[in-house]
Amino acid sequence: MPQIDLVIFDCDGVLVDSEYLAAEIGAQLLTETGYEISPEELSERYAGLIFRDILQKVEQETKKPISARLIEQMSNLFRAQITTKLRAIDGIRKAIETIKLQYPYCICSNAMSADIKQMLITVNLYDLFENKIFSALEVGTQKPKPAPDIFLFAAQKLCVQPKNVIVIEDSIHGVHAAKAAGMRVIGFTGGSHSYLNHSNALTDSGAETVITKHAHLPKVLEAMAIWQDL
Repeated sequence: MPQIDLVIFDCDGVLVDSEYLAAEIGAQLLTETGYEISPEELSERYAGLIFRDILQKVEQETKKPISARLIEQMSNLFRAQITTKLRAIDGIRKAIETIKLQYPYCICSNAMSADIKQMLITVNLYDLFENKIFSALEVGTQKPKPAPDIFLFAAQKLCVQPKNVIVIEDSIHGVHAAKAAGMRVIGFTGGSHSYLNHSNALTDSGAETVITKHAHLPKVLEAMAIWQDL
């Protein structure tokens, strides 16, 4: 029988409604450089990637170099906006307070730990995740998702087998990373950046099921504790 020894949450787009905010800023910066793209297109194509990797993909597509200064601009603009515009995803605190009675949990994110901490403080969630944060850019191999390294690092540190871990992810890149780590995945489409066929994209990438609200999460975890991934 399957078991759940750890629940891992992505941060952006799962705990905090930050993906669309980041997409708005990123789309504006790219459009100003001559690569026209909407926030919706940016979310659908690149959600879950760090901005550095997004720029690399755009450079490969356009065959034109893009100034690395955009990375610093992106960081500065994003940090300035989260203090006033960032919100927690609806229902996440109640879901975590239920889940923590049954399962260990943590965050695995491509964001820097200082940024994760600031976002969680801003939306009044940090008390639930203090000392439970893993940043892909700061630990282990420092390879961000879609590499599986951050998930494997967390599993090793917390002494659990990957097959007994369930990951909550909102992006196809995050799903790919979790599946490559040998973990099970619940897709999440409750953020404001969610797009048409988002759910199908997550299941096609390997998510066993998809939820639109965190209120559903405790019951879905209960079900996944007794069913095998087919």
